[in-house]
Amino acid sequence: MKEANEITAHNIEAYMERTVTKFGSGAKVDCPKEYLGKRVCLIIKKDDEGDE
Repeated sequence: MKEANEITAHNIEAYMERTVTKFGSGAKVDCPKEYLGKRVCLIIKKDDEGDE
């Protein structure tokens, strides 16, 4: 049985998919400088089989 998840968002300025990378003892997600100071929401996807 496949689990279904859904999210609905309003007033979206941009959408992008990135890979989390190592940064010192933590991690980071890069995005364009034009979004400095903006509030963001990260959605962490489950690993899909065959997804790289």
